[in-house]
Amino acid sequence: MSVPSKGRIFVILLLAVMVTDIGYLLVQRARNAVRIQNDATYDRIPDVALVHPKPAPPTLTMTLPGTVSAWYEAPIYAQVSGYVKMWYRDYGAVVKKGDLLAEINTPKLDAEYAQAQADLKVAQAKYGLATITATRWRAMGQSQAVSGQSVSVQNANEQSAKAELEAAEHKVAQYQAMIHFKNIEAPFDGVVIARNINVGDYVGAGSGSMNANGTASELFTVADTHAMRLFVSVPETFSSLLRPGLVAKVTVPQFPNTVFEAKFLTIAKGFDPNTRTVITEFSIDNAGQKLWPGSFASVTLSAPAYKGVYTIPTGALVFQEHGMQVATVDAQDTTHFHNITVGRMSDAYTEVSAGLSVDDRIINNPPADLMEGGKVRSVEPEKGYLSTPAAEKEEDDE
Repeated sequence: MSVPSKGRIFVILLLAVMVTDIGYLLVQRARNAVRIQNDATYDRIPDVALVHPKPAPPTLTMTLPGTVSAWYEAPIYAQVSGYVKMWYRDYGAVVKKGDLLAEINTPKLDAEYAQAQADLKVAQAKYGLATITATRWRAMGQSQAVSGQSVSVQNANEQSAKAELEAAEHKVAQYQAMIHFKNIEAPFDGVVIARNINVGDYVGAGSGSMNANGTASELFTVADTHAMRLFVSVPETFSSLLRPGLVAKVTVPQFPNTVFEAKFLTIAKGFDPNTRTVITEFSIDNAGQKLWPGSFASVTLSAPAYKGVYTIPTGALVFQEHGMQVATVDAQDTTHFHNITVGRMSDAYTEVSAGLSVDDRIINNPPADLMEGGKVRSVEPEKGYLSTPAAEKEEDDE
């Protein structure tokens, strides 16, 4: 009897283990089903990071590259053809208006001028003879000694000789003016910033010195540097801040620790379609002659910003068929899309001039499948997860 009893006990224990295992599996399956259902329900609601609009800084500051130019800058070309006889002012020479810069030897022009003077003497002699002859014929015409037709011919000859005389006088005056251009003179007080001629160089009328390739360049360049002009290409989005009274801070590489003040002068009322910038001109006092034409400048512009403008992360923008929007979340964690008016944009932040209030809760980097009226769950992301390095830097500065 003992052996069968042990067999039954073993069978019972085996059945108990199997029932326990089956029960455990059924309980685990039920728990897993509940967990999966809960996870599915949780995952249907996306996690989002919320931000609030921040008032824009009261002052807008930007730094742009610029170019320093002379107040007046004149490239000087030859008006007569010939060879350089001598030059008298070199690079950096300070000159006054009318100072002699160079002389040009013009043998052809000199000969033509002498010919014009000789032609003038011939015209003067012809006119004198024609006047005497016409006077005599008019006297004889009064006594009926000659016909009226003959008198008219002599009067016409006198008028023709007078016209030839006037033409000869104008020709001489023309050559006299050209002779004056043999002397290259400074057009105004300034500094010689370029000299492109040497003794013996050939220069052409209306151009400059000819090099070996046959191309022309100016003889001299004279610049008036008592004040300087600063040219800056300002982006279109910042052009509304350009107005009289604006003062820019300027630094140049040769004087890194010196800050120059540039006053707003004028603005080109038109944008370059290739760069979407507008040329803005400033004036800089250069009494100390520190600034030179052609210098690169770093220009810092500061101006009061418009009130009622907010900044939001650029990643919060949503562009749909309705235009630029942001996704906001109400007290019931329901999503709503709002149209906004966008102003200046950067990689990190964008200015919004209309469509937001300071209490709005905005979704940063909203999911692509987010719909109007959808539910969301607000979470606090890890630092830097939703921000660009530029944005983190701006936040740290604040």
